[in-house]
Amino acid sequence: QVQLVESGGGLVQAGGSLRLSCAASGRTDTRYNRGWFRQAPGKEREFVAVINWNGENTYYTDSVKGRFTISRDNAKNTVYLQMNSLKPEDTAVYYCAAGNWGTTTRDYSYWGQGTQVTVSS
Repeated sequence: QVQLVESGGGLVQAGGSLRLSCAASGRTDTRYNRGWFRQAPGKEREFVAVINWNGENTYYTDSVKGRFTISRDNAKNTVYLQMNSLKPEDTAVYYCAAGNWGTTTRDYSYWGQGTQVTVSS
């Protein structure tokens, strides 16, 4: 089992930045890929970014390319999502996940509880 805890969400003005963190505990010896998803009110949970187990490969959804950066520090069992040039449409609950490489929720076995990101216009 892997437990994931997100932090770093909050309220920010459009154009601002936030950095989300996701700390893993439990069975962290397994080489899980790590992803970030988000869910806005009334919408389905959608893929944001993924990073492979050693940090050498990343992939982003088109809407965040050039603005968001995913990274990981395996010594700290933590994954980060640096979000710059935030837009009101980025407002959502952000979830981190651990599992296989992929862009759907089915690719991941473990999920955090989510952290709220609100971008005001």
